[in-house]
Parts: sequence; structure tokens; C-alpha cells
Amino acid sequence: MIQTREFSYPSADGAHAVFAREWTPEGAPRGVVQIVHGVAEHTGRYDQLARFLAGHGYLVCGEDHLGHGYTAGGKFGYFGPKGGWDLVSRDVRRLRELEGEKHPRLPYVMLGHSMGSFLTRTYLIRWPGTVSAAVLSGTGQEPAAAVASGKALAEALCKLKGPDHVSKLVNDLSLGAYNKFFRPNRTASDWLSRDEGAVDAYLADPLCTFLPTVGMFRDMIDGLRLIADPKYLGHMDKSTPVYFLSGDRDPVGAQGKGVRKVAGFFRSAGCEDVTVKLYHGGRHEMFNEINRQEVMDDLLAWLERKLSAAK
Repeated sequence: MIQTREFSYPSADGAHAVFAREWTPEGAPRGVVQIVHGVAEHTGRYDQLARFLAGHGYLVCGEDHLGHGYTAGGKFGYFGPKGGWDLVSRDVRRLRELEGEKHPRLPYVMLGHSMGSFLTRTYLIRWPGTVSAAVLSGTGQEPAAAVASGKALAEALCKLKGPDHVSKLVNDLSLGAYNKFFRPNRTASDWLSRDEGAVDAYLADPLCTFLPTVGMFRDMIDGLRLIADPKYLGHMDKSTPVYFLSGDRDPVGAQGKGVRKVAGFFRSAGCEDVTVKLYHGGRHEMFNEINRQEVMDDLLAWLERKLSAAK
């Protein structure tokens, strides 16, 4: 039987307790998969994926980021007054350290979705060689000009209104723009999945659907700039296998073009083992898509190949 555990550890911000979860398989685990969730969601949404992987012998863990889930303490969409991307990245790193202390000899995989994929890409730059493999789900990269203009707007609003201000304009220009690709819209989150039940569950979740603050947008843009800079991409461990998976209608990945663009960044940086899998018709959350079982099976097969080769 799969065992679940909830625990907490101190955040890098020195103020919050980071809420974390574990899914432990029956018997000795054969590897660890750390899930890094996206914006306006939490680790609890990955229960099906975590149980699937635990059912195949993997210990799965993940934390709720600052401003998210049970770490937020009621203040959603806010990393902190400054340096938020660094703080959240360090919280992700701390969970890696805690699990590594318990399982020092097991292969370790970092799996990031959406904003979590940006954090995982940051992790690969800042702590190279400390994971056995990485999985990037629903990733992408906005053009440099769009990133620069977004940074200027977010910075201006932080100075004018404060970093904890919520701006409908900023949201409409960023996350809010994704739904236009799926008009006529049934809900405000049709872009997440073709599975209406999954979309409705997301909208009904009280820990989801909040609007990020302008400070969080500023911090995410800082992260986007870092992970697209060839100077920093060169810091990655070239031997770490990386698996990109996305729907070919995911607007975050520019309908596949952005995913291939980021994979190109990795290859140009010298990464030796880069795999890209695009699912026809898939939207942003492939682990909540109508073909989620296929997606999970493909992920498991990739993990089996890469981790067995690493032994």
C-alpha cells in the first residue's frame, strides 16, 4: 500500500514553514521523483501522478511554494518583497537535500511543470550534477522583447502599488491571454486541458485560481531571464538526461515551438541527452489531459531507460 506523509521545513525566507508531501511505495523505493508545481496550484493536484509513480516503486515528494497551497498562510500569489525567485529555488533545493539525506544512494529526478519547469531549469543551472535526470512539463520561453517589457511593467507597478498588489491588467496580458486560443470558451481555464472534469476540479479548488501579485510576476520574469541566458545555461551538467513533454496546443509552449526552442537552448549548451515529446491536441496540463495514462506510461518508460542506464 502506498503511504502518504505531510511535513514541513523552514523556508529560505526565514518566516514561512514550507508544506511538503511524500508518497512512499510499498517496499524499498528504487528512486525519488521530486515534483515542482506551477503557478496558482499546489502539490496536492499531482496525487494521481504521484500514486502512479509510487505504484511502480518510486518515492514521490513535492512542496507548496511560497504564496501557494498550505505554505501561503492565506497570502496567495506572493513570494515576498524581493528576491522571490531565489527564495523559492532554495526551498526546492532544500527538499532535494532533505530527501537526499534519507536516500543518498537512490537516483533522483526533478520533475517541474509550467512555472515549476522554470524553477527546475533554474535548479539545473544553480546546482548542476545533483539530480540523475530532469523532466520539464509544459515549459516554454517568451521572446526576449516580451520578457523585457513585462519586467518593466511589473517593476513600475511594484514601485507604484507595492509588490503585493494584484493587477488584472498584468494578468490579462500574461496568464489571462492563454484562453483566447480556445474560443469560444466554456470557462476561464479551458487552456489547461480538454478534460472538462479536470478543468472544473481546478476551478473548484480553493487553493487555486488566485491571481499572482505584481511582485510574483516580477520574480518569475527574473527567472525567465536567467534560464534563457547562454552564460548561465553553460553551467548545467551536460550529462544530465532531460525529458521535455508538452501538448502541441499548449500556449505556454507556443504550440510546441517554444518547447523546441528551449530544447535547442539545452542542446546549444552542450547537453548530451535531450528528448522532446509533443502530444497531438494536448493543452497545458498533460498529466490532467484526456490521454493522461499514455503520458504517464511514456514518462515511466523514459525513467526506466534513463535510470537503468545510469546504474
